Amino acid sequence: MSSRREFVKGSALAATGCLLPAITAKEVYVAAGTAEAAAPGESAPTETTGWYNRPMRWAQLAFVEDDPGNYDQQFWLDYFRSVHADGACLSAGGVVAFYPTQIPLQQRSAWLGDRDAFGDLLAGCRAIGMNVIARTDAHACWQKVYDAHPDWIRVDASGQPVRHPSDPRYWETCALGPYNFEFMTTVHEEIMRMYKPDGIFTNRWAGSGMCYCEHCRQNFHEASGLDLPRTNDPQDRARKQYIVWRQNRLFDLWRLWNEKIRAINPGASYIANAGGGALSDLDMKTIAELAPMMVADRQGRRGLMAPWANGKNGKEYRATMGPRAIAGMFNVGVEDEHRWKDSVQSDDEIRLWVADGVAQGLRPWFIKFNAKPIDKRWLPVVKEIFDWHYANEQYLRNIRPLARVGLVYSQQSALFYGGEQAREKIDEPALGFYQALVEARVPFEMVHDRCLDAEHLAPFRTLILPNIAALSDEQCASLCKFVQAGGGLVATFETSLYDEWGVRRKDFGLASLFGASYAAKVENNMLNSYLSLEQDPLTDAIHPLLRGFADAGRIINAANQVNVTPAAFGQFTPLRIVPPYPDLPMESVFTRPGATHQPGVYLQTIGSGRVVYFPGDIDRTFWQVLSTDHGKLLRNAVDWATNEAPAVTVEGKGVLDLAVWEQTNSITLHLVNLTNPMMMKGPVREIIPITAQKISLRIPEGKRVRRVHLLVAARDVPYRTERDTIFLETPSIGLHEVVAVDFSA
Repeated sequence: MSSRREFVKGSALAATGCLLPAITAKEVYVAAGTAEAAAPGESAPTETTGWYNRPMRWAQLAFVEDDPGNYDQQFWLDYFRSVHADGACLSAGGVVAFYPTQIPLQQRSAWLGDRDAFGDLLAGCRAIGMNVIARTDAHACWQKVYDAHPDWIRVDASGQPVRHPSDPRYWETCALGPYNFEFMTTVHEEIMRMYKPDGIFTNRWAGSGMCYCEHCRQNFHEASGLDLPRTNDPQDRARKQYIVWRQNRLFDLWRLWNEKIRAINPGASYIANAGGGALSDLDMKTIAELAPMMVADRQGRRGLMAPWANGKNGKEYRATMGPRAIAGMFNVGVEDEHRWKDSVQSDDEIRLWVADGVAQGLRPWFIKFNAKPIDKRWLPVVKEIFDWHYANEQYLRNIRPLARVGLVYSQQSALFYGGEQAREKIDEPALGFYQALVEARVPFEMVHDRCLDAEHLAPFRTLILPNIAALSDEQCASLCKFVQAGGGLVATFETSLYDEWGVRRKDFGLASLFGASYAAKVENNMLNSYLSLEQDPLTDAIHPLLRGFADAGRIINAANQVNVTPAAFGQFTPLRIVPPYPDLPMESVFTRPGATHQPGVYLQTIGSGRVVYFPGDIDRTFWQVLSTDHGKLLRNAVDWATNEAPAVTVEGKGVLDLAVWEQTNSITLHLVNLTNPMMMKGPVREIIPITAQKISLRIPEGKRVRRVHLLVAARDVPYRTERDTIFLETPSIGLHEVVAVDFSA
């Protein structure tokens, strides 16, 4: 067994020897926030380094063990060429080796014989000009590995080694000990020496669940002085330490693999299958400091998932990755808990999923499990998508998005405040606001809560904080500066009530912006509560927040509410809370006289900045109920806080996801038609076209329009110009249209 000190070397905890109170906020998400993010002697990756920005369309062929000798290699090479794929991810080793490995404990495919399935396909891909990365799998191993190194196997809380739940011939491996740090490192070095691929991409490298093996117990104790936690409560001292330690271990592993790979092939990198939104357990900021490119692994819809979820994933990666290449992995099969890996998804579901990802900046990456295609119906669909993408590539090499609204997401809130309830407390508010912005046709970007500095916030006029509960003093100060400089802010529920560790403050960290203080109580699961809509008693004016609510009188309230104390009493508020009253028996369903009606919203103007604070979780309630009133209210709040003419307006029937991009000599407006009875529960059966759309689009200063054309309809479109804005109308849109505005040189 390797020394315990070796396995914690380099982490924040090991370097300081400190327990939790001594760890800085920056170290919450791994001691890689600055120079340590790059391997020794290297600078942090940029979008212009190496080959990473070249491939625009990716093909992944994931071998199964009986593929060697039983599949048609030339069929796949011909297909890759026909769809203009310029990047490939090919299965190489780990669980099963598809090349003639010399590592005794790496199991060769029983069908490999004297073949080299990986090496031959890699050579074929290179011959047609593709970049190639090797796929490995680290999450399972064979019995011979268990026999030689039982300490490499994941152990459950009861102390039992864990067999693979799908195929009991395999054992699950521990991601944080010698299996990855030693064995998989050797596998990666062998692949690099033999084939020099452009990178290595590893499936399930971060493990299959918490491990209590001897290495994890000893290494964690050495790092923290504590035993491994037996609770998921993020406020438990050991659990909090474990969250930090695990991230450190995995990022140390990432750096180790990068170092070993680049020692053999300096132009290659380790490309982790990691990251995503607030519920991802590896810090996206640190991922961006390590990764020259990333793969957004959201392969398809399942359950109650909107089709814009693919684009949302792209925005979440871009929030920290910036302009670096982000590939959007999609599965041609059905993505479901029943794991139908040889299935094929409906044509239009594939088209819709990919279109929204492309609109939001993802480079399409299809994945096919099993090189012996049983159902070939997906092949022409992917070719159709990739052909269009190839034909319009110059308009898809985006420089930057032009959105002025940013929706903040917070991994630290999910980890240390949400815990086991993170989906309900963190994800659902964000999903609600996301849906509201899509319905409002507002172009927007995602903003990571560790990127609240002036440089990252410069593109934005307004920030939205959907129950971003856990914020540090430094983050709160950054948000205050943003508003003082003229920015808009919309926040809900318990935003800033907790510090970055999930410890509740005495008052909101943003109380001065909200114009309200925490009154030491949160009311949950309120029944039959409403928001009364109020006119200004002095002027009879209707506040812009209530635009579109004529004759409403009242609307339903949020389901959960923070009790707050106004900083200044007697100020007008356009919303007042009607407290809950009985909903049964029917004779009791009336408001009680004398009930106190507290403000349902707090509006502040600070210099030229504007702040909207809802003490209720109106965004989460919108996601759960989808009340049109809540969607309208959230849209109005963003409009009022933004306080500037929109850069783009799109008027017409239907639900559209928008994105506005700048390229070298053009700008593009993507319009993805989400109007479908299966929008919130796929797969779609067919695409339902929508009627013509009237568009106004502001042109960047100093640019002169040369041509306006539609990339899907493949024709020019007439337009008129007024000052810095062009006006045009698209014909009916089926799935996706892109308005391309070319500029004179």
